[in-house]
Amino acid sequence: MVGPARRFKTADIAQQLVGGFLLAGPFVVTEEVWVLAASMSLLQALVTVGIVFAIGYGALYKAEDRDPDREREFGGVPLRFLSLMAVAFGSVLVLALAFDAPATFLEGATTAEQAFVTAKAVSVGAIFSVVGAATADSVF
Repeated sequence: MVGPARRFKTADIAQQLVGGFLLAGPFVVTEEVWVLAASMSLLQALVTVGIVFAIGYGALYKAEDRDPDREREFGGVPLRFLSLMAVAFGSVLVLALAFDAPATFLEGATTAEQAFVTAKAVSVGAIFSVVGAATADSVF
């Protein structure tokens, strides 16, 4: 087994939230992200989601001396990783909705179109949010 067993605590989630929200903000309010998301295909959005998962896993378990097999799990997935993904995507979505970004950048689009483009914009923003969330969790 590699690395010390480290209990996943509420403080870890708080650190992830700070890092995730900190790096998500600028991408939620950038028009270029919304234009990019509007032009992305479903496949490109899924690849982007895969990139977020890969960055998160790599930052938590490859860049750090942490063993995912020694962590508490839910459904076979480490809680720390599940929390990281929830923060990475959730922080972008919360900020997008709080700032009313879909209505601002997707004026004239139907509700369904706004939802689909917002999901793609969230996947783009999550690439940056996951870096902040993972590094904040690793630093503290």
